[in-house]
Amino acid sequence: MQIFETDLLIIGSGIAGCSAALAALKKGVSVVLATRAQNFLESNTYYAQGGIIYRGDEDSEDLFISDFQKAGRGICNPLALKQLWSDGPKTVEQVLIRELQVPFDRNKDGGFHLTKEAAHSVSRILHVADYTGKGIEEKLAGEIRKNSHALILTEMTGLDLLTLAHHSKNRLDIYQQPTCFGAFLFDQKKNEVVAVKAKSTILATGGLGELYQHTTNPHGSRGDGYAMAYRIGARLMHMEYIQFHPTALYLPHGDRFLISEAVRGEGGRLLNANGKAFMKEYHPLGDLAPRDVVAKSILAEMLKTESECVFLDISFKDGAWIKGRFPAIYERCLSSGIDITQRAAPVVPAAHYSCGGIAADLLGRTSINRLLAVGEVSCTGVHGANRLASSSLLEGLVWGTKAGEAAVELIKSPFQFPEIDPWENEVEELDPALIRQDWMTVRQTMWNYVGLMRTPKRLDRAEKILMELQVEVERFYAHSCLSDELIGLRHGIQTALLVLHAAKLNRDESLLSQGKVELSVESNLLQYSSGGGL
Repeated sequence: MQIFETDLLIIGSGIAGCSAALAALKKGVSVVLATRAQNFLESNTYYAQGGIIYRGDEDSEDLFISDFQKAGRGICNPLALKQLWSDGPKTVEQVLIRELQVPFDRNKDGGFHLTKEAAHSVSRILHVADYTGKGIEEKLAGEIRKNSHALILTEMTGLDLLTLAHHSKNRLDIYQQPTCFGAFLFDQKKNEVVAVKAKSTILATGGLGELYQHTTNPHGSRGDGYAMAYRIGARLMHMEYIQFHPTALYLPHGDRFLISEAVRGEGGRLLNANGKAFMKEYHPLGDLAPRDVVAKSILAEMLKTESECVFLDISFKDGAWIKGRFPAIYERCLSSGIDITQRAAPVVPAAHYSCGGIAADLLGRTSINRLLAVGEVSCTGVHGANRLASSSLLEGLVWGTKAGEAAVELIKSPFQFPEIDPWENEVEELDPALIRQDWMTVRQTMWNYVGLMRTPKRLDRAEKILMELQVEVERFYAHSCLSDELIGLRHGIQTALLVLHAAKLNRDESLLSQGKVELSVESNLLQYSSGGGL
């Protein structure tokens, strides 16, 4: 078994992982950055359209925090919000604008063009047309590639985290503080397991949207990081809070393509199957209501009109302006036969973002020594029960940078790598039909029973199905040849159960956040507790 040794191991190559790598590399430490994707750029970040929160001309800390709390159902972590307000703009300026020179759109006078999205009080969002994530990711990746202290490993699937208690040959290490010292990774190209020993490890593996039948996430967002952290005893929290993006392009046969909230921010209107605007009937902010409100309003309207989708219309604006402001969305829709300059696009809600995750402090540190978590896989509490638009890129940048710096401090403290036993390979061939069928079961179960509309009976049904499935998958996992698909299925079922059990433990909050109970945020803040730790 091949063994790497490094100062810092980062699993995940989106904005959070790359920001952490960049911050650590500036301090001169060695970094191994691993991703399961073939392309280093492949991540949720790369496909992020809308933008990144900056600071509006008429912005204030009170407005900023109020917008987050209203969207997050009043349970956002105040300390995390204060840190995001304080560090967000200056990190954007220092890293993205000055160092990386990300080409954010500007006005005719040369100033940055700030747009407004749903649930924001002011225009405070920087963007690169409608492919902001791509613009940022390419710059980050380019900078990391230039650094001789960085080793990039692609097509490496996170298998299990290494800990003193679970993997050290010295059995007395079980009495030490729970400590992570790297990970087992599966090399997809060589079909073998390698070990990366690291003085500090950062999980930046992204989300879990692929657990649902309809999602805006790219392939691979199946919950790997949550499962790996859970298995070594890390604390997780708020796992029940799954955000469903209201507007994914609806094609009867095809992947769901996210149509940015910025379309509604620029005046786009939601219409039902009869061509009627309906959002004012559900919320005073209409089309600019928080995402969870818009998503469940769309679902309600679909049920009311007995239709498979609703429609997002911005065709009343100038066609040239639409093509310039939303070039990626325009081209993607056009490739599917929909010209958004001429007619409305069919849309449906889809699983988009996990607001919970591995509990992390304001430096990204977890309950396991030398293990940090950043980005969507982590939970500082900044999103509460529902994420505010265009906050994910800022979160990844701020806490990625913080975690990279914190990891360097951990690396400075003395640590001796323990000896470990090599991975034992199994030889039984796995039937791919079993994996496909099991994934179908997971996705349909999560969508129908642990999705936008949850009830106690649906959650009970999901638990029965997923618990039985996990037993079967663990049985053939123990004896089968490894593959990325099998590893992902095992991770995915474990993460699905984490979401389900969090929803059952915090049943009242989960049902409320997912739209089972219709109550206004302002009048019910006191009904929310500090959240569901697992």
